[in-house]
Amino acid sequence: MAKEAGVSRATVSRVMNGLPTVDPELAERVRVAAAALGYEPDGTAQSLALGRTGVVGIIVPDLGNPVFQAVLRGLSSAAGERDYRVLIADSHEQAEEEPILAREIRRRSDGLVLCAPRMPDEVLRQVAAARTPVVLLNRRLDGLDVPTVSVDHAHGMRAIAAHLAGLGHRQVAYLSGPANSAANRVRLETLRAAGTGRFDLHRVAGGAHFEDGHAAVEHLLATGATAVVGYNDLVAYGALARMAELGISVPEEVSVTGFDDIPFARYANPPLTTVAIPLDELGRQAWNRLWSHLAGEEPSPDVQFTPEVVIRHSTGPAPIRR
Repeated sequence: MAKEAGVSRATVSRVMNGLPTVDPELAERVRVAAAALGYEPDGTAQSLALGRTGVVGIIVPDLGNPVFQAVLRGLSSAAGERDYRVLIADSHEQAEEEPILAREIRRRSDGLVLCAPRMPDEVLRQVAAARTPVVLLNRRLDGLDVPTVSVDHAHGMRAIAAHLAGLGHRQVAYLSGPANSAANRVRLETLRAAGTGRFDLHRVAGGAHFEDGHAAVEHLLATGATAVVGYNDLVAYGALARMAELGISVPEEVSVTGFDDIPFARYANPPLTTVAIPLDELGRQAWNRLWSHLAGEEPSPDVQFTPEVVIRHSTGPAPIRR
């Protein structure tokens, strides 16, 4: 190709690698010659030459969860604007898999986003200490020197507690999430503290999926609760489905709330009261901080989003029980 374009091999290499140090006229001659010869650059060779892969990775606990799908959409859209692609790994809620996946992804990418990691604090510190740039998403860890994008789960849960107490509920059940989820711990602890003096809180084991909420309803009803707070919208949605099967009227007999405001929460029957989080924006903000690292710039300050309660038809006044 160098002979065809009448330039040196070094010039061809610089043009094919997208370097801006070539005279525009020479660069155009190289591109014309490449088109005429049907030449397509070798992406692997380009990556080696530039020291970049053009890929960033993200590890999520469960790709089937619409929350993580929305975060991924925001991340991949923003990364695409810089001609980057996103490599996705699903840990399937297995905390022990996350460090292994992180090690494998780092071999194939320029940076890594850890989304709601389940691994213990000490393991997370070790993973974050590696040389590859890391951004922590939807989890905060004091003293960890990596850019962090998070959600104020406590604020959202305090708002849910105030909403239910204001409706007169004095017996509330929390359908808990995965035991190793930091968000679950914060939500449970906050709800317990916010309910003190206002309602009794009953914790019922659950999970993160629709079927977990569906399977827990009989246990929820046994507590005598007039309101149920789901760890997330999926378990709340599962609880709604099971209550409908049992002929339990929501919210006339039991109120139900979720957390996250996934896209179909508003289409539940009845539409689900929940806590809204800007999921796409979480992904975009994670990319912005990762890109700053890749570009050698100072990352933007950590950001924590304040969620808001969205009141729909799944919550209502506590029923009068004699």
